[in-house]
Amino acid sequence: MATAPAVSKVNWPVFGISATLIVTFTLWAAFSPATAEATLGTAFDWLSGNLGWYFILTAAIIVVFVLIIAFTRVGRTKLGPDHSKPRFSLFTWASMLFAAGIGVDLMFFAVIGPATNLRLGPGAGPETLQAAEEAAIWTMFHYGIPGWAMYALTGIAFGLFAYRYHLPLSIRSALYPIIGKRAQGPAGDTVQIAAVLGTIFGIATSLGIGVVFLSYGLDYLFDIPPGTGVQAGLIVLAAVVVTISTVSGVEKGIRRLSELNVLMAIALMLYVLISGDTVRLLNALVKNVGDFFALLPGMMTETFAFDTSEEWVDEAWVEWWTIFFWTWWMAWALFVGLFLARISRGRTLRQFIIGVLLVPFAFNALWISIFGNATIMRIMGHEAGDVPGDAAFAEMAEDPDGAGYFSLMAEFPGATFIIGLSVLVGLLFYATSADSGALVLANFTSKTENANSDGPSWLRIVWSIIIGALTLVMLMLNGIDSLQMAAVIIGVPLSLVLYLLMVSVWRALRQEKYNADSMEATLPSALSERIAEAGGTSPGRWRRRLARHMHYPSGKEISEYMENTAMPAVEEVAAELEKQGATVYCERGTVPETEAEIDGGIPQIDLHVDFGDQAMFKYQAYPIEYSVPNFALRLNTSEETYYRVEVFSATGSAGYDVYGYSKEQLICDILDAYERHLVVLRMNDDDGAAPVPLNPDSIPDDWDHVRTRGTSE
Repeated sequence: MATAPAVSKVNWPVFGISATLIVTFTLWAAFSPATAEATLGTAFDWLSGNLGWYFILTAAIIVVFVLIIAFTRVGRTKLGPDHSKPRFSLFTWASMLFAAGIGVDLMFFAVIGPATNLRLGPGAGPETLQAAEEAAIWTMFHYGIPGWAMYALTGIAFGLFAYRYHLPLSIRSALYPIIGKRAQGPAGDTVQIAAVLGTIFGIATSLGIGVVFLSYGLDYLFDIPPGTGVQAGLIVLAAVVVTISTVSGVEKGIRRLSELNVLMAIALMLYVLISGDTVRLLNALVKNVGDFFALLPGMMTETFAFDTSEEWVDEAWVEWWTIFFWTWWMAWALFVGLFLARISRGRTLRQFIIGVLLVPFAFNALWISIFGNATIMRIMGHEAGDVPGDAAFAEMAEDPDGAGYFSLMAEFPGATFIIGLSVLVGLLFYATSADSGALVLANFTSKTENANSDGPSWLRIVWSIIIGALTLVMLMLNGIDSLQMAAVIIGVPLSLVLYLLMVSVWRALRQEKYNADSMEATLPSALSERIAEAGGTSPGRWRRRLARHMHYPSGKEISEYMENTAMPAVEEVAAELEKQGATVYCERGTVPETEAEIDGGIPQIDLHVDFGDQAMFKYQAYPIEYSVPNFALRLNTSEETYYRVEVFSATGSAGYDVYGYSKEQLICDILDAYERHLVVLRMNDDDGAAPVPLNPDSIPDDWDHVRTRGTSE
């Protein structure tokens, strides 16, 4: 039976400071709109004009960074212990990634983006063949791999430090390799506050776009003029949805609606493809995908330093499109990265990165190509088919309020139904985004106990109200433009957080590399010592070794082995380590859910050696139940299951079975592992970097709830 997520305590410094800053800004913007708008404009102009190159370079660096991780040896590292398995099947996981790429803003920008690029886009004359060919590609680029690379980076940071290194699921945990124990003090709070501020502006931007988009849809359907009243009503609706979701426990129902919404969005896209000029749209799709990957390397670092074409330079295309999108992705990165980490436990970094970069982008590319090229084709017409261009539609398609989407839909068969479906899809995306945003902000401002714990219910409601107020006030200033300017401004501190995460992840993965190197460095000597100490190659030893692999022991046999051999061996090493001055923790325990087979449960034993601020040494002999493999059916086995005594380090199962080792052989194995750990510590010492705190006793006092006394589960 599933249990409800644990509720965490409020992190009052982070919540108090971040909420006060947002509320103060909102009140200032509400009571001094002219001053607020002028200030936002000045800051936006300066940042985009002087630091545009910085944001573009940052996005490119992140792409290169995650690709290096994916395609080097560290790509085999898991988001979780070494023995962990993915919670979701590959199909289910890919489907969840697929759904993560869809939102109401995609519906908005899939029309306005290509339409604007056709007339004002870079590198080509307005409405030329080249402009038409590249119009959708630039929007695909803005919704493509660079943005998803930012999500992959934050997902790696959350997943590694929460699931592999057993720290709280928070941004401060990911900074431990850089600032050590200060991550749980003011330094960690500062980064957490920056994350909250960036996330709330990212959410407000998306909700603001959704509000404007939906208000035009309601105008088409019910002749309700778009304006502040309608926008306020939609914002109140979002707050009501969050409140109902929180207090009534219908979150699963909202999630099911979200899944249904994805199917409706796919149906909408297929309808446009089939009822439109299908062959031309498919031709354009194939060309867009090919051109995208051919142009991607140059696009990632394109600053248009030598382009003096006044048609688009005067419109500040780079500032309002590429720079805005990169900072907007940064604002959402922590939010989405948290979600991606939670659904990806047990997957390797290589699987995670490739999946995150390609699966959601595939849907985005399909959507943008179909809707974007349908827009371009309507604007330009078709001489061969004697279809004239539509200048009036071109004007509407570029409308920053998003009216162009509904103008495009109005030309398709069954327009009223299609527009109604579009409004429903957009409304559900809008509501679920508001609900998820409030949940994530509540978690960011709480002391999370584990990966499944959530902030208090009342905190979610408070954040939904604050988000709504901020969104409405920003829309009243200068519409979506104000939200875009705020996203660029908040991008500066968030970009610094992303750089910190890259350094932190790099240091953590370097420690993983040291672990692998230490295995290679100590293996030859360890093997020779084990042979010598275990009696060399005495007659009959090879037969006993073969017999061990031909036998599938029962729980009773494993229990006897643990009691008579394994636990005495581990305890003897622990006693000797303590005698020589080490700080040792050694505890016997039982394997859960084995009481039915053995009285008291099958025993296990866990040894820790403390190294202060350095990573702890852990050696745990832990019996694991497996199904007898099919190839063993002809052997003398009467049971359907058997047990292996696996060795667990701080990062999970080492993957081998020590059942049948003599006491001396097991002691040699412990010493081998201990020597490898000392090699890693020396490598870290030479590096001068703060280690990942794998030692439970070195975790800060207020993180007691995550101390690990056995990590085999």
